Amino acid sequence: MSVTTPQGFRAAGVAAGLKSTGAKDVALVVNDGPRFDSASVFTANRCKANPVLWSQEAVKDGTIRAVVLNSGGANCYTGPEGFQTTHAVAERVAEHLGFGPIDVVVCSTGLIGLTNDRGQVLAGVDAAYAALAGDGGGTQAAEAIMTTDSVSKQVVVEGAGWSIGGMAKGAGMLAPQLATMLVVLTTDAVVPAADLDTALRQATAVSFDRLDSDGCMSTNDTVTVLASGASGITPSLPDFADALTRACTDLAMQLLRDAEGADHEIAITVLNAATEAEAVEVGRSVARSNLFKAAVFGNDPNWGRVLASIGTTSAQFDPADLDVAMNGVWVCRQSTPHADPSEVDLKPREVSVTIDLKAGSERATVWTNDLTHAYVHENSAYSS
Repeated sequence: MSVTTPQGFRAAGVAAGLKSTGAKDVALVVNDGPRFDSASVFTANRCKANPVLWSQEAVKDGTIRAVVLNSGGANCYTGPEGFQTTHAVAERVAEHLGFGPIDVVVCSTGLIGLTNDRGQVLAGVDAAYAALAGDGGGTQAAEAIMTTDSVSKQVVVEGAGWSIGGMAKGAGMLAPQLATMLVVLTTDAVVPAADLDTALRQATAVSFDRLDSDGCMSTNDTVTVLASGASGITPSLPDFADALTRACTDLAMQLLRDAEGADHEIAITVLNAATEAEAVEVGRSVARSNLFKAAVFGNDPNWGRVLASIGTTSAQFDPADLDVAMNGVWVCRQSTPHADPSEVDLKPREVSVTIDLKAGSERATVWTNDLTHAYVHENSAYSS
C-alpha cells in the first residue's frame, strides 16, 4: 500500500544525517514509464521555499520522471546557496537516472531558515538511488519525509486494472491552500498531463484545500501526481478524477488525525449556502476560531462561538435565522437556544458541527482540530 503499488514505480527512503535523530530523511520516487505525464499544485503562500521555486518551473511541460524529497530542513529563506542546493539535488538525481534535471521535482520540509548540508543531501540522493525498490520502497520513502508526524501516511485506490498510490507528510501548519505537507501520488493509468492537472485540481479543492487545522499556511506545500501508463489502460476522466479525489481525501484525513497535539477531529458542514464558495468561507471561519476550538477541547458545546464566527463572513444569511447542530444535536434553531447543550457528548474524538444558512442549496465540509495544551507546547519549542 504505497506509491510503488502502481506498476512502473520504484522508491526509497534513507538516512542522510539531516535529522539529529538519525532517522530516515531523504526519499526518492522514480517513474520508470513508459509514460511520464505529471501535474502538480503548490502552496498559495507568496513566500515560497527554494524547492517550490524550482519545481514550479520543472512541472510546466507536464513531464516529471522523479520526485526527491528531504525532511530535516525546509530550505526556505536560505539565500542563493539554498537554491543552488536544490538545483544540485535535481542534477544528482538526473545523473543517476539518465535524464535532465528539469524532469525532477524537489521537495523539502522542516525548519524555515535552516541551511541543509549539501554534501549530506547529495549523499542521501546517492544512497536512495542505490536503494530504489518496488516492494517496500514506498513505505521507506513515506517514513523518510516525516517531521513532527507520529506515523507515515500512505494510501492505495484500485481502479479497473489500474491503481493510484500515494504518500503524504504533515502534522502542523495545516491550512489552505494545501497544508504544510508534501504529497506524492502515482498511477499506472494512461492519463495525459492536461487531464492529470484537471483531476488533481478537482481533487485537492475538496480534500487538502478543505483541511484547516491551525490557520497557518506553509511555504513548502507540494502535491505531485505521476502517471506511468504501465497498465496500458485509459480510464475516463471522471472515473480517474473520482479515484484521485478518494486518494487525496484519505490522505487529508490521515493528516487531520495526526495533527500536532489534537484531541478531536472536527468536521464542519455548512448546508444550504448560496454558493459553494460561501459554504467554504463559513466553514473555514469557524475552523479558525480559537475560541471555538478551545471550547471543543474542553468538551463545551458553545454554539454561540459558532454563530459569532459565521457573522464575520461575507456569506448570505439571515443573522436571526441560523441553525447549528453539534454531534447531531440541534442546540440552536433560528439563532436561539434549542436543545439542551448537555445532550451533546463531545468526549469522542470525532466531532461534527452542522450549520444551516438557509440561503440556497450549496454545501461544503471543512475539517479542523481542537486547540490543546499539547499543540501550544509542541509549537512553542519547535526550533529548540
